[in-house]
Amino acid sequence: MDKPVPFKAILWDLGGVILRTEDWEPRHCLDRMLDLPDGKIYELVFESEISRKATVGEATNDELWMQVGDQLTLSSDELTLVRDEFWSGDQIDLELIRFIRTRKTETKMGLLSNGWSSTRRFIDERWHITDIFDDMIISAEVGLAKPDRRIYQLALDRLGVEAEQTIFIDDFDENIQGARELGIRGIHFQDPQILMEELKDLLDFTA
Repeated sequence: MDKPVPFKAILWDLGGVILRTEDWEPRHCLDRMLDLPDGKIYELVFESEISRKATVGEATNDELWMQVGDQLTLSSDELTLVRDEFWSGDQIDLELIRFIRTRKTETKMGLLSNGWSSTRRFIDERWHITDIFDDMIISAEVGLAKPDRRIYQLALDRLGVEAEQTIFIDDFDENIQGARELGIRGIHFQDPQILMEELKDLLDFTA
């Protein structure tokens, strides 16, 4: 029986994996405060046409939020408060960060994020985790977004690895399927502890 191909790289999603909304109450409060249906503020920010454009670099963060403010008839000061409150329940998973750091010496680590134009700045200046990645691909910077297979191929090329040598972690199943079409091993993120155990097994088994 042939020995499995060793995994040489892990591609990490950011939002929903490393950065997660741990407290949804601020967004629920915004819906109530703005007299919106439950979940509407999330929809306006993440599921609008301008959000799609921001994801591939065709609109900026400020343009997106200005449209949200216009739709809700908010003043500039009110929009600033809404914007800050919207993100207040998000947290970086420090245990996952530690896991990446400890494994980085023997495994290449890449970030593959459907992120807006400010994502890299936040990674560097707010969360200070740029150093844990060998490469970072942010959709707004490259004009491609998951699950477009071209963005996965770009990540492989920049890390210098083959698809079968790579693990990809994401919280959206459609993004996992896009990676699997290239032969990448996909893991659908649900729980950080389960994820770390699965990664340890995969990395150690093929070491």
